[in-house]
Amino acid sequence: MRMMQLALPALATMVLVGFAASTPATARDYPWCAQGGEYDYPGECAYSTYEQCQASVSGRLLFCDRNPRFAYGQQQVPQPRPHRRMRPVTPY
Repeated sequence: MRMMQLALPALATMVLVGFAASTPATARDYPWCAQGGEYDYPGECAYSTYEQCQASVSGRLLFCDRNPRFAYGQQQVPQPRPHRRMRPVTPY
């Protein structure tokens, strides 16, 4: 009984330390989405390859398409260059 009274608080402490030390999961945009049916746009974007997506949607009246956040979000928008005012050069 005494051993149980010592083991439970030690176990609870280890669990709390484990939760405190863990890092949160990072969100990842997968390149393929299952679309149609019960899914709103852009769909269920949880597939790394087109083949994985096709295997998942088989027989479910869904289709696979590119994830718009993945396909278009990776491009950097070029920043416009600031207009430079040039001084006129006098000829020699």
